[in-house]
Amino acid sequence: MAALPSSIHVHLLLPMYKDEPISFNKPKFQYRPIVNKLDLAHKVVDEIPQPKAYAWNQLIQTHLSNNHPHNALSVYHGMMLRGIRPDHHTLPRVLTASRLCSNLAFGKQVHAHAFKFGFSSDLYVITALIELYGRLHAVETAKWVLDNAPTSNSVARTILAKLYLVDNKPHLAIEIFNQMLRLKADIDPVALVTAAGTCSLLKSLQQARKVHQIARECGLEFHLLVSNSLMKMYIDCDSLEEARSLFDAMPSRDLISWTEMIQGHVKNGGYNEALKLFRLMTKARIKPDSLTVTSILPACARVPAHKQGKELHAYLFRNGIDMNPTVQNAFMDMYVKSGFIELASNVFTSMVERDIISWTIMISGYSLHGQGAQGLGLFLEMEQDSSLEIDEFTYAAVLHACVTACRVDVGMSYFDRIKAPTVTHCVLMVALLARAGLFNDARTFIKEHQIENRVEVLRALLDGCRIHQQVTMGKRIVEQLCELEPLNAENYVLLSNWYAENAKWDMVDKLKTTIKDMGLKPKRAYSWIEFRNKVHVFGTGDVSHPRSEMIHWKLQHLMKKMEEEGGGDRPSSIFSFHDVDEERECILIGHCEMLAISFGLISTRERATVRVTKNLRVCGSCHDFTKAISKIVQREIIIKDPNCFHHFKNGHCSCGDLW
Repeated sequence: MAALPSSIHVHLLLPMYKDEPISFNKPKFQYRPIVNKLDLAHKVVDEIPQPKAYAWNQLIQTHLSNNHPHNALSVYHGMMLRGIRPDHHTLPRVLTASRLCSNLAFGKQVHAHAFKFGFSSDLYVITALIELYGRLHAVETAKWVLDNAPTSNSVARTILAKLYLVDNKPHLAIEIFNQMLRLKADIDPVALVTAAGTCSLLKSLQQARKVHQIARECGLEFHLLVSNSLMKMYIDCDSLEEARSLFDAMPSRDLISWTEMIQGHVKNGGYNEALKLFRLMTKARIKPDSLTVTSILPACARVPAHKQGKELHAYLFRNGIDMNPTVQNAFMDMYVKSGFIELASNVFTSMVERDIISWTIMISGYSLHGQGAQGLGLFLEMEQDSSLEIDEFTYAAVLHACVTACRVDVGMSYFDRIKAPTVTHCVLMVALLARAGLFNDARTFIKEHQIENRVEVLRALLDGCRIHQQVTMGKRIVEQLCELEPLNAENYVLLSNWYAENAKWDMVDKLKTTIKDMGLKPKRAYSWIEFRNKVHVFGTGDVSHPRSEMIHWKLQHLMKKMEEEGGGDRPSSIFSFHDVDEERECILIGHCEMLAISFGLISTRERATVRVTKNLRVCGSCHDFTKAISKIVQREIIIKDPNCFHHFKNGHCSCGDLW
């Protein structure tokens, strides 16, 4: 047998069993008394004149089962003091106890006992040693044990592969699996699960298909544990189709199967399919747990899917499913993103325990809904809890609240508290300064933090230019964006809008030709609204909807009423990311958000809130028109665009017109 590595030398020159009891260093802990039947068991064993190893083994195993590994080591120490010879069941349990106690020194001594008593070739001892050294020393030491063992099996190799995964070495883990195949070792479900986990880390679809084929050949493809692991493996390797094919073929599915598949669809943006799967799961009378709920909620975190989110919340209450802080945080996040800040606030208020994530979601939610002042107030309240450690995400949320509330002084104060500001924090500070019109301060800040060529920073500056109508500066920024991102069509759209606003139509035409020649496709503006479980989508100038005539009539009626009451000037849309020239070609009432709002007004009951989503920033003219509409019809109108939620009510908007 090869020499032991110097780092794990063990004392092999121990006293012979027949001459005197085995002695070794006593562990640095004492037996912890447990006042129950176990005490009686100890007393009985102590009173037996010559108890066999079996009795001691049972005591050791009981302590392990009760999660008291220190006591298990104390029992073994007492066993040695009484000269009781361990058997092949004793040492694996003691090695496990040493590992659970993180006592490598004691484990090395037990390793010596394995040599002394002739158990060094026992498979159970070998696997326990592999896990001990792999967890407490190094995976290379565990491999040394396996390589030098006189015998081994697939269990030992699988444990080594798992240790490689823990050590973030999936390429070595998959090599162990391939070695098992070459040696024609028995492949059990645990080996396949480990191999599938390895493929997930490697993101290797080719290797994943090979593992699936091995599972099929071994007749274990539909072993539930294996099937679930293979399904997750395909999802992690970005092959949702193969994962779904396996899921559909499974003869039986448990909660893990459904949850994995739901997570896979949500991860790939298949929100409707994820919701459909959730309904099928509950129909099959499989009760979701907190992980399932938090997996499906992102599918509900959209304005059109808010009803499903509410129904899910009610389902949890009806069925008594655990509403732990993780689930409550997920519901808050869902309500924030689907446009129900009040419901999110209700969940937050009802929470018995709040972690830093709870506060961050709520602060960020208020900002997203244009209520930055409330977000700042919440942060001040949070600071009173000394047990909470403010992290970079919370600071980002509070800086966003400062931007929304336009509180430069407060924002600077909070930024100075951050020990290591990230680019996100810096971008938010630029946005705050630009929104307040402090462009010189913004330029100084950008130079100090060396973030001049970050596109996020330039877009934050551009937002300030749009608000304060800094046309010349805005044009320079757009030209810089075109240089930094020559293949981003939206930058050319911005520049085209500038030329269109200034009636330089020859340059507009030239840019259109450039965009076409480069094969770029600018985004078209779309808005959509949900009504009676159906999503209605509108494009600019859209006349394809069955109720198109009524939609346009309603808008013309509102436009006339607004003019009678004295409508204001329409703001410039010069720095919009959608093609303003496209929208310029049709009248205001043909803009997509106006069509969606009108459909909502004619389709829903009086006083009901109208909720619309737009894929691009709300048009400036539409923003003012919607304010007027909300006052005329006495309804709340909510428009969600990529930047924030606009709550229009009684002629006002939550964004304070700084959208």
